[in-house]
Amino acid sequence: MPPLSICINTQTPLVQFLRPPVGDRGEGRGREPVDLAQLTEGVDYRVSPGGVTRMVYPLVRRLLKERVLDRAHWVALNPHGPATVRLGELTLHNVSIDSERMAGYGMVKEAIWGRIHELDRAEEHDELFWSEAFSEYAYYNRITAELIQRLDTEFDFDAFYVHDFQQLAVGHMLGTLKPKIFRWHIPFDATSIPEKWRALLSTYLNSYDVLVMSARRYATSLKAFRPTGRILKLYPYVDPDDYSIPTADLVAETARRLGLAPTDEVALVVARMDPIKGQDLAIEALGMLAEKYPALKLVLVGNGSFSGSAAGLGLSKSAVWRSHLEEIVKARGLEAKVLFTGHLGQADLDALYERCSFTLLPSVQEGFGLVTVESWLHGKPAIITERAGIAELVRNGSNGLLFDPADPKSLVRAMRLLLDSRAGRLRSRLARNGRITARKCSLDAAEEGESKMLAEVTEA
Repeated sequence: MPPLSICINTQTPLVQFLRPPVGDRGEGRGREPVDLAQLTEGVDYRVSPGGVTRMVYPLVRRLLKERVLDRAHWVALNPHGPATVRLGELTLHNVSIDSERMAGYGMVKEAIWGRIHELDRAEEHDELFWSEAFSEYAYYNRITAELIQRLDTEFDFDAFYVHDFQQLAVGHMLGTLKPKIFRWHIPFDATSIPEKWRALLSTYLNSYDVLVMSARRYATSLKAFRPTGRILKLYPYVDPDDYSIPTADLVAETARRLGLAPTDEVALVVARMDPIKGQDLAIEALGMLAEKYPALKLVLVGNGSFSGSAAGLGLSKSAVWRSHLEEIVKARGLEAKVLFTGHLGQADLDALYERCSFTLLPSVQEGFGLVTVESWLHGKPAIITERAGIAELVRNGSNGLLFDPADPKSLVRAMRLLLDSRAGRLRSRLARNGRITARKCSLDAAEEGESKMLAEVTEA
């Protein structure tokens, strides 16, 4: 198969700009492409945290290197970035909408998020697709589709790869018969979707030739919509080369700087500040265990998502949730036992993975849970919510410990198993088998599955 040219579309941009690039005109929206190689990471820009960008970029980088792709363009929402950015053979294109429209778009996408994750009652959002705010969601998808079509006129793409629910309408709005792929990254349970949403959602889904789901149960549930496109299950993935094993001295220095003592037993949660991530469950579990295990500390790593950041949509939910968590900590008298680190760079995060005794994925709902894969790559045992896509890869007691987020005491029981003085063999078994399971979510596995899918869809 000759190399392909594709256009990728996500909400979250690969790169968030911390300040306008030097020489860029008009509040960062200049016409001349900005070369990222001329800028400094951490000063001028940062790579967006989060699962989607963490997945997509390594895959694009690999497919370009292996000549599966000869050209890739990436369109994303980035109101504070320059219009076009060069990153080697990858070109980034940033979409911007004004703050008034952004507010309506943000409201709708948060409402969809809340219902799909079953945080809100279905009837609260019955009329969402007929609301004035929905016109702003449609507008954002429309101008994104128009930009992609202009790029297609210039670069003649072989396929379009659209990611996540925020962009779902883009495929419907693209005026082309070329192959379109959609990857749904959050949970999917057909029974949780309001009846009044179904006709429009079905129309959008039917705009795609392939619908990629992150877990078997999501793919099965999607069949209830009887989409015309092919349903494909492909596990999310990470590039093991993006993670390092830091030296013991670096681990010790990072732990000291963050306020951890050498004798602390560390339970680690890596997640953005969001009610769906279940940090409150971890705090409550710590409170039940603190007296028996006085050395136990809970470390919460993460800030807001792109939606909550000043460089993104500017929504405030992450700050509100962190304040709520801090109130719980204070009310339980756990101030000395819970550490909020905020966002950490990869070097610090690698050091914390090495320093911790085990990791927790306490989410109430979780599309997949790549942080568990990160834990396995660092050789750490993991406790995982049953409501995560990755749970279907976990054999309880063999490569992980599962718990029911509806039963907080089940998390306490799982933590006790790993904190027990005789837990050494169990920890070793979970870590060893977890490392083996992580291969199913590696870039190598993704390259094989995604390359095959791209070949099939473009040759059809």
